[in-house]
Amino acid sequence: MNMEAPNSNAELAAESLEHRLFIALAGGTLLLVSWVAGIFGLHPQVVQIPAFLGALVLAAPLLQGALNELRSGQASSESLASLAVLAAIATGNYLAAGFLAFFLKAANLILSRTAWGAQRAIRELVRLTPDLARVVEAGGQEVEMRLAELSVGSIVRVRPGENLPVDGRIVSGTSDINQASLTGEAVPIEASAGIEVYAGTTNLTGQIDVEVTAVAGDTTIGKVENLIREAERSKTERQELIEQLAAYYVPVVLMVAGVVWFFTARSELQSIRDEAAIRAITVLVVTCPGALLIAHPTAMVAAFASAARLGIMIKRTSTLEAAASVDTVVLDKTGTITTGRFAVSRLAPAEGVDGADLLRAAADAEQSSNHPLARSILETAERANLVVSTVSEYEEVHGRGVRAQRDGAALVAGRGGWLRELFPQQAGAIAQAEEKIDGMSGVHVALGDQYLGAVGLEDRLRRHAGDSLERMRGLGVRRIAMFTGDRLSVAERVGRAVGVDTIEAECLPEEKHAELLYLQDKGHRTLVVGDGINDGPILATADVGVAMGLSGSDIATNSAGVALMNDDLRHVPFLLELARKTRGVIGQNIGFSILLALIGLALAAGGNIQIWLAPIVYAAGYGLVIFNSLRLVRFGEEYGEAEEARRRIEDATPLKPQRTMAAS
Repeated sequence: MNMEAPNSNAELAAESLEHRLFIALAGGTLLLVSWVAGIFGLHPQVVQIPAFLGALVLAAPLLQGALNELRSGQASSESLASLAVLAAIATGNYLAAGFLAFFLKAANLILSRTAWGAQRAIRELVRLTPDLARVVEAGGQEVEMRLAELSVGSIVRVRPGENLPVDGRIVSGTSDINQASLTGEAVPIEASAGIEVYAGTTNLTGQIDVEVTAVAGDTTIGKVENLIREAERSKTERQELIEQLAAYYVPVVLMVAGVVWFFTARSELQSIRDEAAIRAITVLVVTCPGALLIAHPTAMVAAFASAARLGIMIKRTSTLEAAASVDTVVLDKTGTITTGRFAVSRLAPAEGVDGADLLRAAADAEQSSNHPLARSILETAERANLVVSTVSEYEEVHGRGVRAQRDGAALVAGRGGWLRELFPQQAGAIAQAEEKIDGMSGVHVALGDQYLGAVGLEDRLRRHAGDSLERMRGLGVRRIAMFTGDRLSVAERVGRAVGVDTIEAECLPEEKHAELLYLQDKGHRTLVVGDGINDGPILATADVGVAMGLSGSDIATNSAGVALMNDDLRHVPFLLELARKTRGVIGQNIGFSILLALIGLALAAGGNIQIWLAPIVYAAGYGLVIFNSLRLVRFGEEYGEAEEARRRIEDATPLKPQRTMAAS
């Protein structure tokens, strides 16, 4: 995507407004001349000439809009307004026709300016990327380049106080990065070499050199803007229904205007017939369905902007619409309810074995493994100042564990079931160790023919996990389930801690998928939250799929309809609340539009609205819908403010001592 596009769009919008303003002023001047000439008693035919010209100048844009509507087969607001102006011209009411067109033009200008300003505010929320980047060339020389000239792999230098122009990876320097514009997190992150950083975020304290991984529309914040733009263009079933209603609406309005004219024009007096024509024209104007047509898209765009502020990336308007009806939530365990970062919580050495010897043997066996459990064991051994011994003949046995040679003896570490197969005579000791680490993930260790015991590890719960689930229930979620491939005892411990309703443990991905289909067949409207990798099938199948902690290109390629830029589970109930709020606002918009049209119709048919007031009633519907929808842009601000206040309190509170690791 060319980064010039936002600026070009803004310039085109400004030029269009200026052009329309010029036409309105030119036509208005001609009308004013005609009106003043009439006051001074000039000949009526002379007075009508500038009024006729002014009416034509002002009616031309309306007629162009009406032709576009007719070509698309969707007669709507412009068509009714044009018909009203043409009817006034045809009846010889040139001044009335001109002023009617002028007031309609003025109302549209005000509303266009308001809507354009609102869209500009939305763009500014996400369009924080600089136009230029400072590229570091060979030899350390700095050269400024436009973003379109950058390529992946270039080195960009960002100084303190500047916004990052690209997504990339820090190659040198350290700094604090404020990512609030992207993730909604108020506290800056500490960034150093190897850390991923994103365009549109702010470098606060130090100079950093960043290797470019994505530019322009491929950056994370570029995708955010694309998502919001897509929200303006996309149509859901509800929006299509509204447009179908509008298609029937226009003929009904024409019929009503005809009936009003027929019953009020049955007189031989020309003045009464003129009054009947004016009344019918007024009916056409006040019942234009424009406000009804924008009831849905304006609310959706505002909701997308509100979600983006907190780092909730919604791909389609249909996803947000579906989230409003969710009654069942399915959560993955590891990486969703829990952090996915394991920590050693308990050592369960066999009889006669020292806990330190057990931990050292486990670290020796796992030193070459990349498994999360292995990394945690090695980190714990390092903190305990245990020196890892050299091993040979290292081998990973898929799904079971690892084995190697240490000091001429076989060293084995892995699942309890595997060690039972290798050492059936140690089944009793293994069972005793499993009792001590019940509810934890365990790594059992044996050296030679001796069983040493088990290391128990826990995957910590995410902060606010329980509160988030409770909030979901308060929003009408009737069933919360947890699907996991982990052992049943571990799943039950986590499930009890957060309060899920049902647990499906030891599930393969295809089994999770089958369980989800079963729920949907039973009529449940489902939202699935997962880590976005091995939960791909159920994220794609759910009515709403939410991927945790995604960034960069993952937003575009992941099968989920929603991506959270950070790992805060509270964003899930916020998404549900926003969806329900948006549905309510759309309903209000539709109600306001129809009610105002009915009131205007009743008043106009009874001759209680002057034709000069008709454009004001017409504009009032637009304005009411736009401003009602814009309330959603600010929705959720109190969440960010409360979170920042909480963090400040925590920062000022002394840290509590950590629980010590237990050994038995």
